[in-house]
Amino acid sequence: MPSLLDRLFGRVEKPAHTAKSRLKLVLMHDRADIPAPMMEEMRKEIIAVLSKYVVIDLEHLDVGIERAEGGVALVASIPIVRVNAEH
Repeated sequence: MPSLLDRLFGRVEKPAHTAKSRLKLVLMHDRADIPAPMMEEMRKEIIAVLSKYVVIDLEHLDVGIERAEGGVALVASIPIVRVNAEH
């Protein structure tokens, strides 16, 4: 499912990229017991907040859950293209 930002900026995800994203969500759910819809909602909200300040390269964005010492960590690699002129 393309995100709102992708649709606003005319970006269309390739089917393989969409399938990979969905698989990542399923794996994240299994690792952290976070429901996949909640994980996707968290991802969208993180993107929405950051997009107020910077332009993000959505093609190379990676948000995931990893097991860390004694718990679980949210790990994000969010490539920034440029700072928004408004801020």
